[in-house]
Amino acid sequence: MADGKPEDFTSIVDLQIPETEALAEQGRLKQALEQLLVLEKQTRQAGDLTSTTRVLSHIVKLCHNAGDWKLLNEYVILLSKKHGQIKQAITKMVQETMTYLDHTPDLKTKLDLIDTLRTVTEGKIYVEVERARLTRMLSKIREDEGKINEAADILQELQVETFGSMEKREKTDFILEQMRLTLAKNDYTRTQIISRKINTKFFSDSDQQDLKLRYYELMIQHALHEEQYLNVCKYYRHVYDTPSIKEVEAKWRDVLQNVIYFIVLSPYDNEQHDLLNHIFEDPNLIKLPLHYELAKCFITPELMRWPRIQELYGTALRQTPVFTANDEAGEKRWQELHKRVIEHNIRVVAKYYTRVRTKRLTELLDLNHQDTEDFLSKLVVSKTIYAKIDRPAGIVSFAAPKDANQVLNDWSNNINSLLGLIEKTCHLINKEEMLHSIARVK
Repeated sequence: MADGKPEDFTSIVDLQIPETEALAEQGRLKQALEQLLVLEKQTRQAGDLTSTTRVLSHIVKLCHNAGDWKLLNEYVILLSKKHGQIKQAITKMVQETMTYLDHTPDLKTKLDLIDTLRTVTEGKIYVEVERARLTRMLSKIREDEGKINEAADILQELQVETFGSMEKREKTDFILEQMRLTLAKNDYTRTQIISRKINTKFFSDSDQQDLKLRYYELMIQHALHEEQYLNVCKYYRHVYDTPSIKEVEAKWRDVLQNVIYFIVLSPYDNEQHDLLNHIFEDPNLIKLPLHYELAKCFITPELMRWPRIQELYGTALRQTPVFTANDEAGEKRWQELHKRVIEHNIRVVAKYYTRVRTKRLTELLDLNHQDTEDFLSKLVVSKTIYAKIDRPAGIVSFAAPKDANQVLNDWSNNINSLLGLIEKTCHLINKEEMLHSIARVK
């Protein structure tokens, strides 16, 4: 360096690059590379970034053009380990070498080059994006070979959410690929952990609709395995609210049908009840008469007889992938629907009855005595309803006991109502007496 400024080797590089290229074409590659190594040392020690970058890129280019892949691997490692090597030059060299991956003669050569580049980029923040892309390539190769577990493990080595130089879209795409592979190896716990790395607010951008649909498709698969039907419904609603889905009627009809299936399959609680009512108000639901009526059955506080439900909806529902009769999961969901109908009926009975005979309750629920008690007990434990069974008398009481304060408040309200009625009655009697008195005077 002169006066603290880097020397400019541009003119020398401009001269030697064509010379070395000519030497390589004459079969004197080794001589050309030795000449370039001397020049690389001069430019590196002089701090000339542009010239060093050009020399490094030219060295790997000559190795590639000569078809000597082993020599290319050696020089990539050699150049990256040079003392005081400029970071930006290494980055450009790695990027240049990555363009050769699609031109390798066979898979072994490609794997060797990927391994070399991953070794060079390991632990270097300034090439973290390149390392992530190389790791994804290696993972894809292992997946194509049928080694799903190995592919997933390779991809999970990197914590791309911490990469500051990677664009958010590419980062999200990388995490989605991690989720897909962990699902493929049936690691559902890790899938849930990885999914939390994605901020769903990112999907509010209309340009990210494809990533949004991929994300919720994976989350639906996870929730279905865990039998979290309410979550499945929520994920389908996010898909339904995507503009690209709402623009095509065939797409939103399928999604809205799944929304209805999984909201009615979800166990009852305040959240499920509110969501069901909100979905029922969707103007598009009226365009699906069967699903509209099914949702209406669960909203209306009236008994649903299971034989009647089977008659009205059984044929249509059993033909859907959700309730298909030829699948173990579909059969299980059909039984879950039966349970939801029974639970709905018990809530309706608890609303209209304070006491009911067990025999009459079994008739209303279309169940035997033991199943009736089981379902009743389950709802009592979940605090959905209050009930007490008197087995000797064969009576079920739905009236919850009241504490002293409630009894006093009820008594006070009743007395106030009674006194109000007495006052009103006295007023009407006085009014009638006055009218009769006036009539007699006349």
